[in-house]
Amino acid sequence: MEVLINIKYIVNALVFSLLGIIVLIFAFYVFDKMTPGNLWKEIVEEKNIALAITAGAMALAIAQIIASAIHGG
Repeated sequence: MEVLINIKYIVNALVFSLLGIIVLIFAFYVFDKMTPGNLWKEIVEEKNIALAITAGAMALAIAQIIASAIHGG
């Protein structure tokens, strides 16, 4: 059985992955600016579990939207 790897698919996957990561970082930055106070200080120093869960859920939701948009379905 012959394995044929097309370089076009690898390049597309890398480009879309990089684009998705950039959009996710931008969305998280916007989320950080929309919340009052310093997000990381609240999570790390103040041990605000509710805010950590909210930030994690936001990151997962945005990542799912980006993956769906890239996948096309």
